[in-house]
Amino acid sequence: MYAIVNIAGKQFKVTKDQYVYAPKMQGEAGASVEFDQVLLADDNGTVSIGAPLIAGAKVSGKILDHVRGDKVIVFKKKRRKGYKKKNGHRQDFTKVLIENIVL
Repeated sequence: MYAIVNIAGKQFKVTKDQYVYAPKMQGEAGASVEFDQVLLADDNGTVSIGAPLIAGAKVSGKILDHVRGDKVIVFKKKRRKGYKKKNGHRQDFTKVLIENIVL
């Protein structure tokens, strides 16, 4: 059983007992969250497709931690002009454990 869920503007394919690194959300570690924007669900070969959402479907999970992603180096250069800029960035994520999928 799996579902495709919209979490903070991004779509994730989730199954039960799976960890998802979603964009940073409000809430403390240990808090439970529910996602009601389920776009597609598969229950043992029976596929339900929403138009655009499946009515009554929910995915519940638990916030485990707030983490930061790997560093991304942003390097800009214009050749023969002496222009170079180097910048780094680390994105904030929330680690969520998917506990249950209800259709």
